[in-house]
Amino acid sequence: IRPGERVPLDGVIIEGRTMVDTSALTGESLPRSLDTGDEILSGMVNKEGLITVRVSKSYGDSTVARILELVENSAARKAPTEEFISKFAGYYTPIVVYAALAIAVLPPLFVPGAVFADWFYRALIFLVISCPCALVVSIPLGFFAGIGRASREGILVKGGNYLEALNKVERVVFDKTGTLTRGVFVVEKVKAFNGFVEDEVLELAAIAESHSSHPIATAIVAEYAAVPEQEKIESYQELPGHGIRLLYDGREILVGNDKLLQEYNIKDGVQIYDGNGTVVYVVIDRDFAGYISLTDVIREDAHATMRGLRDLGIKELIMLTGDRKAVAEEYAANLGLDAHYGELLPEDKVEIVEGLLQEAGKGKLLFAGDGINDAPVLARADIGVAMGGVGSDAAIEAADLVLMTDEPFRIVTAIRIAGMTSRIVWQNIILALGVKGIVLLLGAAGLATMWMAVFADVGVTVLAVLNSLRILKKPLAE
Repeated sequence: IRPGERVPLDGVIIEGRTMVDTSALTGESLPRSLDTGDEILSGMVNKEGLITVRVSKSYGDSTVARILELVENSAARKAPTEEFISKFAGYYTPIVVYAALAIAVLPPLFVPGAVFADWFYRALIFLVISCPCALVVSIPLGFFAGIGRASREGILVKGGNYLEALNKVERVVFDKTGTLTRGVFVVEKVKAFNGFVEDEVLELAAIAESHSSHPIATAIVAEYAAVPEQEKIESYQELPGHGIRLLYDGREILVGNDKLLQEYNIKDGVQIYDGNGTVVYVVIDRDFAGYISLTDVIREDAHATMRGLRDLGIKELIMLTGDRKAVAEEYAANLGLDAHYGELLPEDKVEIVEGLLQEAGKGKLLFAGDGINDAPVLARADIGVAMGGVGSDAAIEAADLVLMTDEPFRIVTAIRIAGMTSRIVWQNIILALGVKGIVLLLGAAGLATMWMAVFADVGVTVLAVLNSLRILKKPLAE
């Protein structure tokens, strides 16, 4: 792929390095640096170097194809306002046609002195004025422009119904790891007890975590800074929500959270971590060996996101996490959240969201997560937002909105776009009905001319379309 060319298919760079323009996918203005071994996605533009790419997906499964399919399908999911106008036009049009026939035919038959030519002309004026073009064309166009504007900002919206629903959001629920935090953990300290040494604790934890792709596992393996020996692993078992159990060189190794200690009744010599970071306990042959504490970094725009949501009138900001309650409390206080829930398994998150949805008198609930682990919650919430959806099939399937970058502030941007779209759509409705109503009254009094009728139809349609197109260019209110 030469400089200036668009990447046609998803793949992995096998030769060369470059800077790529990702604005078509993510809305990012700054080029991204890619090197040999990095994934490159269709739709990106190669800016500098000559690169060779091994294709990893066919066109039908590529990022660009999925985005195009998403945009095409979004047209089928109409907003309630849009659906009402479509149904309204279905009843309105035949009523108007019969009314025009009545205006043309009945007065000459029953009103003395009524001239057919005059009433026929009035019927034509009435018919032109009554044409619902301005409503039927401009309102769907308004929502389509809103979806287009969102895609420019790196936000994929699956339909006008979700765009309109954003205006009714009163509660936003966040998953912590990977959403409010970068999900990139750093080992803070390693502590050994009961005759074990820190290097041994770290080594065995790294061996246990070497098969996992979890951010905590990645951090521990990176801290070990060596390739864990795999040959001596005799058995390996993941314990969902608890940790990992393995037999290594004849020794039983347990690596996980405090629930793992309780599960295996590990009590003697246990030193419970009392800090506010995330902790991984290590047990060797049922003897407590020590723990590894890690910290997760809050995203740069997380605080701005909370302020932006407050400014938009969001009433409740809630955080869900699998971390300990003390950790959840620290992050919640730092970000100024209204509520937080810690030590949650995936099914616990679903239960909490369902409980929130059952509360009466509350507006729509938006849930933001990574789109893979949180797929059940994304599907259950009124509006599910998947973070960093590029390349993630699960994110696109489960969520109603997909943010193409890992920036939570784009949720604020999406709500602002929804608000602007709604205002402009209602401006079009008021403009169309107002002008048509005035000219209809003039027509009933015999004062309206044909050019007035044409303006009330075609002129208002053009004005409404131009007004809808402002969505694509108008700056978002801060």
